[in-house]
Amino acid sequence: MSQSANTSELAQMEAPAESVNPEHGLPESFGEGFWGKLLFWIAVSFSTFQIITSFGIPLDQPFFLGVSLFQIFYVVMAAWAAWLASLAVRRRGLIDGLLGWIAIAVAFGLVLWFGGSVPSQVVRAMHVGFLCLVAGAMVANHRSGSSVMHLMGWLVGFVGFAVGLYQWAFYNDLVIRAGDMTTGDLISGIAALVVLFYLVWRVMGIALPIVAGLFLAYCLFGHYLPAPLDHRGYSLDQVIEHMAFGTEGIYGTPTLVSATYIFLFILFGAFMEKAGVIDFFNDISMAVFGDKQGGPGKVCVASSALMGTVSGSGVANVVASGQFTIPLMKRFGFPSAFAGGVEATSSMGGQIMPPVMGAVAFIMAETIDVPYSEIVKAAIIPALLYFASCYLAVHLEAGKRHLRGLPKSELPNAWTELKTKWFLIAPLGVLVYLLFAGYTPLFAGAVGLSLTVALILGTAIVTGLGTPALRVAFWIGLALVSAYSLASSVTLVVLVVAALSLWNAFSGRGRLTLQACVDAMADGARQALPVGLACAVVGIVIGTMTLTGLGTIVGTWMISIGKDNIFAALVLTMIFSLILGMGIPTIPNYIITSSLAAPILLQLDVPLIVSHMFVFYFGIMADLTPPVALAAFAAAPMAKESGLKIGVQAVKIALPGFVVPYMAVYDPNLMLQPVPGLEGAGYWLAVVYIVFKATLAMALWGMAAIGFFLKPLAWWERLWATVAAALLVAAIPITDEIGFVLSALFVGYHIWKTRKASAPLTPAHS
Repeated sequence: MSQSANTSELAQMEAPAESVNPEHGLPESFGEGFWGKLLFWIAVSFSTFQIITSFGIPLDQPFFLGVSLFQIFYVVMAAWAAWLASLAVRRRGLIDGLLGWIAIAVAFGLVLWFGGSVPSQVVRAMHVGFLCLVAGAMVANHRSGSSVMHLMGWLVGFVGFAVGLYQWAFYNDLVIRAGDMTTGDLISGIAALVVLFYLVWRVMGIALPIVAGLFLAYCLFGHYLPAPLDHRGYSLDQVIEHMAFGTEGIYGTPTLVSATYIFLFILFGAFMEKAGVIDFFNDISMAVFGDKQGGPGKVCVASSALMGTVSGSGVANVVASGQFTIPLMKRFGFPSAFAGGVEATSSMGGQIMPPVMGAVAFIMAETIDVPYSEIVKAAIIPALLYFASCYLAVHLEAGKRHLRGLPKSELPNAWTELKTKWFLIAPLGVLVYLLFAGYTPLFAGAVGLSLTVALILGTAIVTGLGTPALRVAFWIGLALVSAYSLASSVTLVVLVVAALSLWNAFSGRGRLTLQACVDAMADGARQALPVGLACAVVGIVIGTMTLTGLGTIVGTWMISIGKDNIFAALVLTMIFSLILGMGIPTIPNYIITSSLAAPILLQLDVPLIVSHMFVFYFGIMADLTPPVALAAFAAAPMAKESGLKIGVQAVKIALPGFVVPYMAVYDPNLMLQPVPGLEGAGYWLAVVYIVFKATLAMALWGMAAIGFFLKPLAWWERLWATVAAALLVAAIPITDEIGFVLSALFVGYHIWKTRKASAPLTPAHS
């Protein structure tokens, strides 16, 4: 290693030549040549449309001196067109400029059609249409073996986009004739389903289309099944209208959340990465944990926890931080499978780490109609326990292998990093404050995104200022203007960003920064593919529930089991989540499982948020559980080890995480949920007690799984620790007392044995 562990340089050295996203197997690029440029600007248009509709800015209302933002937009576009014309006269290259002009014009034109206030149904339809177009073009540019297949990929994408345009153009007519479809409506609806199934299959694999296809088949042919599985029967027209129009099928709540909260926070993460936040998190983690026992492994856990607050994507975390942490752990002495397992386990924890939480938090809040802050409050203690168990596993494995930390001289200085780069996390701090202050996630995300862009653009401007005094004055001025804008409206925040963009447009470095921002917009659209497509196709599952009442059938069966033994119902729900998650990403897994199982758990007196968190947690664990273990296989190329072996190690490391949801069901204090009869000091004492008990149980299980405490454990000691932990978790009278006694005896015995083994021998006297 060189004089200092520069994480960004190490990541670049370890990065593969072409990065491939494990969630959909497509390269992290748009392709070469004209088609690549075209797709890039389509992605920018997609992001622009989503930003306009998500921010909810009244573009058609007078803003200043009777001038509306739309009128300002017309002036800007006219000036841009004049500049392009001047380039054409001078015979300068203008393909990018022309495509960019068309992309922005299309995005604003879609909004202009409705006078600046786009109906929710149209936003959802255009969101899915853009997703189909980007997905079809990505498949065409990267997976077509011939020009014919390349053309077919683009054609499928444009058909999907045309379906969205159909709902955009005929929105009022569709509302008026709801329930009375025309032939054009039927063709459009069938095309929407066919294109969506095809693209999800090509991008995400066959598992999710099979599951959604079975539910769709149940709608059409379920009346042939024997009772009680049958339903009254539905015609093709009824099924298509329910699934492809309105807000029950592919345009249901998951798509609404994808088109608003999720897309906005994906963009937020993309811009935070452009700002250098990921490198900052890695450097801070190296500075704080690098010199500890098993330092590189602990750096992995800490950086994944920090990155999870921004990205919320487990697989993305594996790819982003694993390029640096996995090779470092291997060089340090950790086995390849264990290094990959640590990265996979800690990265998946990003989905339960507030504030972003893998976007499931937004869907959960919308589904069960509770404030987003309540979801975050319920998640915080389990998330900390999860990462603590990962940290402990690294500590114990390092102790077993006698792996000490890195020299301080080779590590960054935490104080220096904070002093020079603290402003990078200011937008994240504002975002968290707004979420807990009661603002909507949409408003908080819009402000967080705007401030991040302002930070990137402001940094470029400051670099060009000559004296330190000017730089300080600029930052103070920008902070004051941003604070005033934030207190007034999002519109003013956006105008601050526009002014900074204009300033950057007239400097060479500034133009490069603007290009980086445009790149982030395109990257955000590409990163939204697996989430958005999954949300759309899983709407078919929810549509089946609402149309046929299938959820009631499954619920009645599970309630008949759970009323006698709630533990059996919990185990069945866990198994269902794990099996479903073997081929389906976390978000659709949560949506399907929560639709079926969460209402049942609620009827079995499990608190509302706890029941949804239960299925959410095991949806995450499915990405670590062999044989599929998506996160483990994402780590495999970097660890140069079998994905199956990494998955086994990941399950061992995450084993305590399997226990937390069960403990929360029997004691909701663990998720800070209200408990009848407990309030004030008594409630908080109960919270401290359950957290202590859960921490002790996970520590014991971690020791048993790794086979080490202060010294290696014999097989019977590991069994002893396992039994003690199980008794602490079991919600049966007096098991806590027995568990605490066994835990104390285990710890006392092991310390005594360790000291006895290390005590010097006293020479015998003659």
